[in-house]
Amino acid sequence: MSHTIKNQAKLLARVRRLKGQMEAIERALEAQAPCGEVLNLVASVRGAIGGLTAELIEDHVREHVMDELDAGARARGAAELIEVVRSYLK
Repeated sequence: MSHTIKNQAKLLARVRRLKGQMEAIERALEAQAPCGEVLNLVASVRGAIGGLTAELIEDHVREHVMDELDAGARARGAAELIEVVRSYLK
């Protein structure tokens, strides 16, 4: 079972909180909130996205690289991770 399925409830809860944070940014912009307030809301979302990304990467490494017995599966897991990290850092 994939780690995203095992941890689905926890991950979905994080995504729903992110959705709420994004809606807060939308409301702040619609209300013409001061830019400092909007920037703080955006920074919160950025931190939450970073935390979610870190959790997913950590779980991926544990499940598809470290715990995988098949060397080919480990190599595929590592390649997937490298691709994700490269796209994340662009």
